[in-house]
Amino acid sequence: MRFLKHTFLTIGMISVIGFLVLAFTSQPIPEDNPDTSENDYNIYALEIPEFLDFSGEVIPVQIPDIRERMDRELLVNTYWQSNGLLLFKRSYRYFPVIEPILKSYGIPDDFKYLALIESGLQNVTSPAGAKGFWQIMKSTGKEYGLEINTNVDERYHLELSTHVACRYFLKAKEKFGNWTLTAAAYNAGIRGITNQLEKQNVSEYYDLLLGEETGRYVFRAVALKEIFAHPKKYGFNFTSNDLYSTIPTSKIKVDTAVTDFVQFAAKFGLNYKQLKIHNPWLREGFLNNKSRKLYTLDIPQKEYYSN
Repeated sequence: MRFLKHTFLTIGMISVIGFLVLAFTSQPIPEDNPDTSENDYNIYALEIPEFLDFSGEVIPVQIPDIRERMDRELLVNTYWQSNGLLLFKRSYRYFPVIEPILKSYGIPDDFKYLALIESGLQNVTSPAGAKGFWQIMKSTGKEYGLEINTNVDERYHLELSTHVACRYFLKAKEKFGNWTLTAAAYNAGIRGITNQLEKQNVSEYYDLLLGEETGRYVFRAVALKEIFAHPKKYGFNFTSNDLYSTIPTSKIKVDTAVTDFVQFAAKFGLNYKQLKIHNPWLREGFLNNKSRKLYTLDIPQKEYYSN
């Protein structure tokens, strides 16, 4: 739904790297290194599975450029260990919210990995102004009925924004007829993908020559799907106690203005920070609500925040 700029290596950096590679590869590599111990940290090439799919649609990894692009995403997401482990931890808290909403729309479960690559399951803001877990632009959010202003921004509401993402997926699926192009369209836009298909006279994502971000987009999702399915195979070791659990909440209805959320939170034995953690779509310390709209707030069980 948005475009992001990527930082590329400068020509100078590439030259330095090329020199170092040549210098390294020009040296003989000893077969045995007496200083190597089994506790040394090692980097290994990864075996690319012969069968990979996105939402049941097979990835043609037998094609050389497809195989290399898949290899890149598996390597990047395996060896960026700190980020990968954080994704595992956050997914345990947020996937249970996303998964049933996807299912209710008939969207394949694999689409939850788009939220991972869009935001890392965080309420972030892109340089282009996209916000929330699903990185929704303001114009798109309003088009799909989200309230967006300085007081309330429902792009930060996980459930509501997931509903918007699902409606977009269905619109794209109707246009393209397959889930892979649907996923790509979430990144480049339905019009953007349509234009490229027409210009290049092809019908499949894997036949398109695309920009850096959209060209990597589906491969990144599939890499995360593969790693999440086989964490130990890719070196991720953790127990359920290491993951971020869901904090139970109750829902309350508010159809009036709230003049002070600090005092409002105190009524439930919470502080302002705790209230905002569970309701990040409330953007200010008060709620205008001149229209008397009915809002639903999540109130966490206060014992989870007790010392």
